[in-house]
Amino acid sequence: MKRWIPLLCAVLCVGAHAQTLRWATQGDAQTMDPHSQNELLTNAINGQVYETLVNRDKQLGIEPVLATEWQQTTPTQWRVKLRPNVKFHDGTPFTADDVVFSVQRAREGTSDIKAYANALGEPKKIDALTVEFNLPAVNPIFLQHATLVQIMSKTWSEKNKVTKPLDFKNKEESYASFNANGTGPYMLVSRAPDVKTVFKRNPAWWGKFDGNVQEVVYTPIKSDPTRVAALLSGEIDFVLDPAPQDIARLRGTPQVKVIDGPENRIVFIGMDQSRDELLYGSVKGKNPFKDQRVRRALYQAVDIETIKTKLMRGQAVPTGGITSSPLGAFNDPEIEKRLPYDLEGAKKLMADAGYAQGFEVTLDCPNNRYINDEEICQTLASMWARLNVKIRVNAMPRSTYFPKVQKFDTSMFMLGWGGSITDAEVTLTPVLRSRGEGGIGAWNFGGTKDAKLDELAAASSKEADPKKREQLIKAALREHNEQVLNIPLHRQVIPWAARSNVDVVHRADNWLEWRWVTIR
Repeated sequence: MKRWIPLLCAVLCVGAHAQTLRWATQGDAQTMDPHSQNELLTNAINGQVYETLVNRDKQLGIEPVLATEWQQTTPTQWRVKLRPNVKFHDGTPFTADDVVFSVQRAREGTSDIKAYANALGEPKKIDALTVEFNLPAVNPIFLQHATLVQIMSKTWSEKNKVTKPLDFKNKEESYASFNANGTGPYMLVSRAPDVKTVFKRNPAWWGKFDGNVQEVVYTPIKSDPTRVAALLSGEIDFVLDPAPQDIARLRGTPQVKVIDGPENRIVFIGMDQSRDELLYGSVKGKNPFKDQRVRRALYQAVDIETIKTKLMRGQAVPTGGITSSPLGAFNDPEIEKRLPYDLEGAKKLMADAGYAQGFEVTLDCPNNRYINDEEICQTLASMWARLNVKIRVNAMPRSTYFPKVQKFDTSMFMLGWGGSITDAEVTLTPVLRSRGEGGIGAWNFGGTKDAKLDELAAASSKEADPKKREQLIKAALREHNEQVLNIPLHRQVIPWAARSNVDVVHRADNWLEWRWVTIR
């Protein structure tokens, strides 16, 4: 009996533990407000609590969620039927009022997804379970935009005075910073930013769980070695972003497995091309980044193969494209083709532009957002030193980095852009077009302005004919590349690492869906 009791206890303990998913990445969600920040980890964590009208299945196809049916009644009108008998976590019923409220909230000036919410048009309640969307123009990817606006409770938001998204870049906090009330499969239990966030399964969720996870404990662990050590020791079950240099060791470790897959995400360098003098540069009275020859010289001085092989250990796909996936450019090899690495040519371009002696500038980088983000910036600094361009790398946590660049307080910056949508629209409108109303150009932190690109991109946003639209998109992307408005680096390859008893579904948008996780 003395031996049997501990054994039974051990079995019960394992069984109980198998219901808890403990996972980590290098950063943390920025806020629990689902409309305040458009950043993948923030969206993915909030997306377990808040649901959208339609969303992505395991292969990234569109599937019904809070909407059960939809119909395009005219070229500029969609009618959506809502799922009956759905309740928010506080027990209040989900209705059309919540959809109308959420889309309007997501269009507010402090929303970071307003470009996508505006693309849905004007929502109108028809009855308790029907919403009509009236668009100012045709939206060729209406349903894909609908996957990006998470639905909040109108009643809860009014009660807690969070009817507008919090202004994250100006350090505003609200009840929605630390509390949440969605319709999704998991409920927020506790929130300690940069320390630990805990969730539990929603027992009243309308959907079906494919996995067995009852509780989720998320812990940000900035240090790569510490994160991997926690996985190896069994302290955590899953790591979303193991460092490339650790992959070979993890593959050879019993009780651990690596799940590989490409990510729909382009990593690139942007430059301030709007100011007449850089905020953080040595050149006075003019801005070297306004000169296409300087931008091209920096591009051609990037030895991308060295970054791929030495720094990324092969976990990167170099490209000359600027969309999150080659699909965004319709797999056009010319649009995807990089400018050649040509150091001597780059030096000549710098001399022709009048900068043979180079200049100094600060490069803002996150240090816990993309794979090897700070290391890439340091590597670029050493490469650009050969052009006599002295780069001061200003690396910082994502919680500091994003508010800084969102205020356009930058002269040069690293950005990664991607997600579940591979269509070029979600790059062209928020990232590449000139800054405008309704979220257009909201992520164009370099303030680039190109009339030809703007005209082509704007036309593609409302072109119903697929062939005509393809030509408009390709022409806009070619214009971006010819003008070297940004310097593309690579698309990330994302290996996930897990304990061998943990089964997950790897998607190309780097989104961990908890309801699909099984811990054996």
